[in-house]
Amino acid sequence: MVKQSVTDVLVADDQAMIRGGLVALLSAEPDLRVTAEADDGRSAVAAVRRRMPDVVLMDIRMPGTDGIVAAREIIRATNGRTAVIMLTVHDLDEYVYSALRAGVSGFLLKDAPPEELLRAVRTVASGDALLAPSVTRRLLHRFAALEMRDASLELAPLTDRERDVLLQVARGGSNAEIAENLGLAELTVKSHVYHVMQKLNLSSRTQLVILAYETGLVRPGRDVSMPGPALDPEIPVRRASGESV
Repeated sequence: MVKQSVTDVLVADDQAMIRGGLVALLSAEPDLRVTAEADDGRSAVAAVRRRMPDVVLMDIRMPGTDGIVAAREIIRATNGRTAVIMLTVHDLDEYVYSALRAGVSGFLLKDAPPEELLRAVRTVASGDALLAPSVTRRLLHRFAALEMRDASLELAPLTDRERDVLLQVARGGSNAEIAENLGLAELTVKSHVYHVMQKLNLSSRTQLVILAYETGLVRPGRDVSMPGPALDPEIPVRRASGESV
């Protein structure tokens, strides 16, 4: 009999009732295990350093060190091995944009159904990133109005093949899908993604997507640099987990 793998989760929220509800929901699932709780960002970072969980559920607005600052520190400290899902009652653009730039793997509203939250935890634990559709729509509107910066120097270290892979990542492709689209082995794609992140000093695939939009390599609703379908707002994008990208 194959032993079921267990995902370790840390829950960070300054409201004890909400935190307790999340812990109870997660603890009822046989494949999920809550290994620590935190009531502010600083405690969350410290707990992650001690426990090294697979996933952190993080309230975006907490006293002291807020969720975005804490997420940035967690992702940096774990080299992307710990995925962070931001939870908030707000879906304001500035929160979404800042959280994604920090490298979070998921962004959900607190009124999401329990099954959606559980699915999000399992999704990011498996190496994907997932955004609530309403959040994604707002993000795409933000990019549509964004003044693009010159990417020539920023992307100069990339080879032509690495740039192709970056474009595919920005369109939401998994490693397997990118391999099929570009006629490469999946391990080769993983290697390319890893080297792109190293060259651009980024720690997650979510950050690669942000950069591709900010520099105009891709635009909301259409891909200006390569053929194929437009970016679907509900397609999950893959995240990095150390070298497992």
